[in-house]
Amino acid sequence: MGGPLWARKEKGAWTVVKGEYDDAEEPLAAAEREFTEETGLPAPDGERVPLGTIRQKGGKEVVAWAVAGDVDADACVSGTFEMEWPPRSGRRASFPELDRFRWWPVEEAKDVVVGAQVELLDRLAEAVPRPG
Repeated sequence: MGGPLWARKEKGAWTVVKGEYDDAEEPLAAAEREFTEETGLPAPDGERVPLGTIRQKGGKEVVAWAVAGDVDADACVSGTFEMEWPPRSGRRASFPELDRFRWWPVEEAKDVVVGAQVELLDRLAEAVPRPG
């Protein structure tokens, strides 16, 4: 994740690309829009594999899909957000929504993602058969 609160953190600091949407937008369309907003790249073409919904510790619901694709993590460029920083300073600063991009093997990703998102990785592993 991006911003000063997540700087130099690894365990529990990685996330799937996600964002918010309202009732007027279909969840899959929102997921594809958020992918583009957060990576600067279009979502890959291909079959969308629904991974369902999870609820994170803070109450946020995340609806996720997987798609096979060849996305170069080095080509990703994050969108930004603004927040008051340092806290209570009255100054606003701009930060990347996601400060780093990386593809992880599923088992390794479980050690670094936000805790509730491990369930999405388990569902991904079940939905996508391993080659061989």
